[in-house]
Amino acid sequence: MKFAVLGGTGRIGSRIVQTLTTDGHEARAHARSTGVDLLTGAGLAPALAGADVVIDATQSPTTDDTSADFFRTATANLLTAADAAGVQHAVLLSIVGVDRVPDLGYYRAKVLQEELFKAGPLPYSIVRATQFFEYIDEIMSWSTQGRTVRLPTTLVQPIAAADAARALVDIATGLPLQGVRDVAGPDAIPLDELGRITLAAHDDGRTTLTDDTAGPFATASGDALIPATGGHTGPTHYRDWIRTVTGPVPHPTCETW
Repeated sequence: MKFAVLGGTGRIGSRIVQTLTTDGHEARAHARSTGVDLLTGAGLAPALAGADVVIDATQSPTTDDTSADFFRTATANLLTAADAAGVQHAVLLSIVGVDRVPDLGYYRAKVLQEELFKAGPLPYSIVRATQFFEYIDEIMSWSTQGRTVRLPTTLVQPIAAADAARALVDIATGLPLQGVRDVAGPDAIPLDELGRITLAAHDDGRTTLTDDTAGPFATASGDALIPATGGHTGPTHYRDWIRTVTGPVPHPTCETW
């Protein structure tokens, strides 16, 4: 099968491309750096020519309410071009709980993006993933002041990027879901505890304080960020993964427009 992966040069997108290639498929990574502009549509036609499946793993360049404008334009351009190219399956990478945290502008924008896929011209699959292990350090940085990291007790169930890519590829190579599938790691952990695990694993002298008002995820109540029953669970445990990462936890790279 032939795949076009938008956002294919980013942390998760590149892993999707790598997994598809390892499985014997033809996968091409597309991004602004490869000459594809989702906002203008430039480069989309040749990028999608001959593709059986298009995978959207892009991110908006902003995380506030303006991200809705990006997704509205980019998604319309992508789906229109994919339909014209004869693509048979459109796969969207989204976020677990995106419809349960209405106070976050980026999550509201992702809900809009999902709705555009559902209403679009192509058979679709929406894959919602929990927070990637590789993003935990960035999440901690949002509410770090000096040597103190303030984190809420919000329950999260993060997943290794490689496991998320594997789950998405398994869906992308099958029949369209015409619906949503959640993917997550095996362990649900309060975010403040996750911070302590991370700092201890790297012998980081910062202190984690529990603060249920700290950071954007403080607005997520209860199990809002936990996957629905029946989703896919990746095999990698965070405590095992963090021991394999030497030095500071790597900051994520992503492909934004």
